[in-house]
Amino acid sequence: MAKYVYLFSEGNASMRELLGGKGANLAEMTSLGLPVPRGFTVTTEACTRYYDDGKVIAKEIEEEIYATMAKTEEIVGKKFGDPNNPLLVSVRSGARASMPGMMDTILNLGLNDEVAEGLAKLTNNERFAYDSYRRFIQMFGEVVMEIDKSKFDEIFDGVKEQNGITLDTDLTAENLKEIVKKYKELFKNEKGFDFPQDPKVQLMEAIKAVFRSWDNPRAIVYRRLNDIPGDWGTAVNVQEMVYGNMGEDSGTGVAFTRNPSTGEKKLYGEFLMNAQGEDVVAGIRTPQPLEQLKEVMPDVYNQFVEIAEKLEKHYRDMQDMEFTIERGKLFMLQTRSGKRTATAALRIAVELVEENMISKEEAVMQVDPKQLDTLLHPNFEPNALKNATPVAKGLPASPGAATGKVYFDAESAVNAHKNGEKNIILVRLETSPEDIEGMHVSTGILTARGGMTSHAAVVARGMGTCCVAGCGEIRINEEEKYFTDKNGNKYHEGDWISLDGSTGNVYGEKLPTVEPEMTGYFATLMEWADEIRQLKVRTNADNPADATQARKFGAEGIGLCRTEHMFFEADRIPAMREMIVSRTEEQRRKALDKLLPMQRGDFEALFEAMEGCPVTIRLLDPPLHEFLPQEDSDIEKLAKEMGISFDELKGIINELHEFNPMMGHRGCRLAVTYPEIAEMQTRAIIEAAINVNKKGMNVVPEIMIPLVGEVKELKYVKDVVVNTANEIIEKEGVDLKYQVGTMIEIPRAAITADEIAKEAEFFSFGTNDLTQMTFGFSRDDAAKFLDDYYSNKIYEFDPFERIDQKGVGKLVETAVKLGKQTRPDIKLGICGEHGGDPSSVEFCHRAGLQYVSCSPFRVPIARLAAAQAVIREKNSK
Repeated sequence: MAKYVYLFSEGNASMRELLGGKGANLAEMTSLGLPVPRGFTVTTEACTRYYDDGKVIAKEIEEEIYATMAKTEEIVGKKFGDPNNPLLVSVRSGARASMPGMMDTILNLGLNDEVAEGLAKLTNNERFAYDSYRRFIQMFGEVVMEIDKSKFDEIFDGVKEQNGITLDTDLTAENLKEIVKKYKELFKNEKGFDFPQDPKVQLMEAIKAVFRSWDNPRAIVYRRLNDIPGDWGTAVNVQEMVYGNMGEDSGTGVAFTRNPSTGEKKLYGEFLMNAQGEDVVAGIRTPQPLEQLKEVMPDVYNQFVEIAEKLEKHYRDMQDMEFTIERGKLFMLQTRSGKRTATAALRIAVELVEENMISKEEAVMQVDPKQLDTLLHPNFEPNALKNATPVAKGLPASPGAATGKVYFDAESAVNAHKNGEKNIILVRLETSPEDIEGMHVSTGILTARGGMTSHAAVVARGMGTCCVAGCGEIRINEEEKYFTDKNGNKYHEGDWISLDGSTGNVYGEKLPTVEPEMTGYFATLMEWADEIRQLKVRTNADNPADATQARKFGAEGIGLCRTEHMFFEADRIPAMREMIVSRTEEQRRKALDKLLPMQRGDFEALFEAMEGCPVTIRLLDPPLHEFLPQEDSDIEKLAKEMGISFDELKGIINELHEFNPMMGHRGCRLAVTYPEIAEMQTRAIIEAAINVNKKGMNVVPEIMIPLVGEVKELKYVKDVVVNTANEIIEKEGVDLKYQVGTMIEIPRAAITADEIAKEAEFFSFGTNDLTQMTFGFSRDDAAKFLDDYYSNKIYEFDPFERIDQKGVGKLVETAVKLGKQTRPDIKLGICGEHGGDPSSVEFCHRAGLQYVSCSPFRVPIARLAAAQAVIREKNSK
């Protein structure tokens, strides 16, 4: 019979998939003899079964939970629901991948009217008993019964106000009893039945709530952003309560063995006396730095330091720990590999190798490639920063520089992003898990409350988003959407501000930024990654600036140069339009002759920027109407400029109009109709290569024919390219090698790749179009319905961000296999934006591609992901 429930003493760290990260670590800490409150874990398989059984907990699982609870009662020496000696528990989620703030927690479970009274007598502390009870009713009401938090807050704040109380800790036992009474009335009004008094009912409802929360909207969004499969499920940890709110000899805290922002090897954290865990994390009260615990409770502090060192050495990674002090006794509630900024991740990985704690391969695996993104983006321009005066200062919760327009709720931020706003600063009193989507689209986050381990800080660090937290110097009015700084200046929605996540400074203006540099720990780790990886990493670049940037980031060539981007510049678009409206080949050639020197110059600059590395140039791809205006006023203006009538130009535009441009007259089809375009582009490429090679370079250009679906169309265009190229090479009397290949972006090309390889010397998978044509929906329109597909569990991720390995991936694998059969030495790469997505890079490695190509700023991400793919493959054997 399957086992669905494990005592902490029955598990260990290797059982992560079954017990979840939190459960496995609690079991491991128990086996290490650390002071861990006793308890048990309901497995991830129980969660999966809950969903398979139609969202009910099977009878045998329920019985196993009660039997394990009885064992826990025996071990602890307390009884669940007994007012004279009550066992109270916390119920926490714990998926195998850390999902901070995504899942719901319930504390003080097992309390009811009778037990609260008994607990007050037992502890001789009525205030503590009713503080615990009011917290439990609120958590149970919110998390399990989905009663709006603001309704509880209204009661709580009302009682404080009536009694002239500012601090929560100043509430008396009588005040708290009143709150409990009002909370229970609210519960009954909202749900139509009394607050449950039976602890067993409370327990089963809480476990179901944790299982349900695996599928709440914010958890689904978090999983999609972090590549976590929906079928993993979450475990549930039921753990004996220990109390940080029993008075001034009790407290609670969160700590890291190294600084999660900088990576410095120094214990870092915060604590609050006379508080429960959620007070620190939720940012309701501003905590004290951990060092101060040394003065408050030196023995507890020294014991904690010892445990922290032991855990870091044991797990061989920086640890994020939660602890509680109950009447002077230390308890460890959790340890996990800590979330950290990219800066910290690199430093910690490199220093752990230097300390002989881990190998270089382990260091490479420790850093999340996506996190590198934050290091590849701008910081504030030093002089501008020097001259700027902060309007407020908060805690430097997540480093980096962010400048953007202010939005006061997640929904407004998401809407602004959908409308094309790229610079968004989310300003909140405090963030909660409901804000996850708004946080994801923001370049910076500013909160008035909360510490360095608040929700905003932890999530921002994980996402690599700049964050300033606990900025008490600003006053936020979320209702009317404005905040005031310490000088009384008002900032409304849409106003520009800037945040420095490394200092905590807030600036009431838009500040310029500068490009980052890859040095120090970054360079060291990337060097190790380059020693390991097998895939080459190229870049998608259409101009020398992008190419130079990519080279700085370690690009080994250009995998895609989109030549059409070169025609949109002001000095070129007239000649391009002249070519499009030409009625005869002669007229077209005349216009193309004007474009030839411009294209040749572009290619020379690109070849020089890439310093002899391979460069793949794609011939003209988009339909011609994209180069012409669509509005009558613009058409009229252009007609005048071109010296033709409005009607004639309008007629040409109408002729070029297509019902489905993505599948229309574009790519190689343009070259079939107008071979002179391919001829001009080939001439520009070959002449540019000859010119730079005369300067001592050795460029071997790769000419790529796009959108091929039939070998005969490829041969037709290839003949144009080869005849033109060979004629120039012969005339110049030089020895220039070049290659002609194609983009595989039409499903038919993938399944007839054996034929296409007879003509193509290389394949480059254009996975953007290949994904569109395989799924049958366009990338631009998919956003309208993909959210419905996520919420209904049809898709778990956006197939334009991560390769769909089951469908599109099969086409890629088929094309690789067939292409190699015909041409064993065929060069294989990918140039869709998937080339910078870590999971897609791993797929490319497994599929046998030789390189990936991505935008310049994703080059380091691809380099690291390629190294991790090699290590994962080795470890799986």
